[in-house]
Amino acid sequence: MSNDTKKSTGRPVPRDKENNYTEATAKTRREFVEDVSNTRLNHLAHYSVDPAETAGNIENFIGVAQVPIGLAGPLLIDGEHAQGEFYVPLATTEGSLVASYNRGMRLLRESGGVKVSVVDDAMQRAPVFIFEDARQARDFGVWIDENFPTIKTEAENTTRSGSLRNIEQYAAARMRYLRFNYTTGDAAGQNMVGKATSAACEWIALNYPHPGMQRYLLSGAMDTDKKHSQLNTLHTRGKRVIAEVTIADSVMQSVLGISTEMIYKMRQVTHVGSFMAGSNNNGVHSPNALAAMFIACGQDVANIAESSAAISYFDLDAEGNYYVSITIPSLIVATYGGGTGLPTQKECLELLGCYGTGKVNKFAEIVAATVLAGDLSLSGAMLAGDWVSSHDKLGRNR
Repeated sequence: MSNDTKKSTGRPVPRDKENNYTEATAKTRREFVEDVSNTRLNHLAHYSVDPAETAGNIENFIGVAQVPIGLAGPLLIDGEHAQGEFYVPLATTEGSLVASYNRGMRLLRESGGVKVSVVDDAMQRAPVFIFEDARQARDFGVWIDENFPTIKTEAENTTRSGSLRNIEQYAAARMRYLRFNYTTGDAAGQNMVGKATSAACEWIALNYPHPGMQRYLLSGAMDTDKKHSQLNTLHTRGKRVIAEVTIADSVMQSVLGISTEMIYKMRQVTHVGSFMAGSNNNGVHSPNALAAMFIACGQDVANIAESSAAISYFDLDAEGNYYVSITIPSLIVATYGGGTGLPTQKECLELLGCYGTGKVNKFAEIVAATVLAGDLSLSGAMLAGDWVSSHDKLGRNR
């Protein structure tokens, strides 16, 4: 039977109500889907993970997706949390990607390393309160400001590591949108801030003394979960990280085969293209590094939607030294919780010295430095004419 004539059974996926995370239940589900799809699963079942370890990370476990991981480095970083040389695991199926990042890291190393700074930290939940009219909504905003200390206490009673930093307010029609900003320790924190904000909103709904409040929604969509927004670029979501380096012309020519003046002029042209396209990123290709590191290190890959935004800036001094920086305004990463504790993901974080509590800023600095390495390398490849030839050489299955 071909795949386009699969059996139509209407049967639900097998589950064990007592313990759904065993090898036996995983095997049962594999056999079930093999039967209904007339497909043999020869590779999904080969893994070293104990199915019990996936509880809380996935439902109806049947196996693993084996994505190749390559190693790039050393990456020399002068950060406030990440200092020294790092070898970076990159999970990808794109040939030439690891080689390109490796070359960019060499350029950064020969320039004395990349300076990286985490300059802001905020994770949001953004409820909206709806009133009878705009004046009531405006007065509610005043009351929120006056009662912030109590709201903060109610929110923080739900979490050990989350802290409510401030509440932004936005008015439209008869609604008042509140953007709760938290720090979340070493977790990415979306679930954490959702729970905290829910508790705060319940207290607000019970204690707001004036009539007119009709209802509230826990999210009015101004937190833009798993979506890019200009608001995040301006106000930060996750970590705001800046990686920067100054590269001498002789080093640029030695490693990338181009002059600093060439790359400076090329970036002026590409910035115009980014502007005309309405891109959320005037850099080169930061999502390549983000996706590869997120998959290897157990991050929520959907957060690339927010994390892909970037602001690239460059300058050329009278001596031909090329200054370049990349600002990632909404980098959402974690070193604790979520998928970071799964076996292979934990190993990748450990080889960076980034697993566990107190390590998230270090990891954020390594990610940003890796992004800058890739942007520089690809810029050089486009100018030197070896972008296509590199993919032809390294990016084709043989």
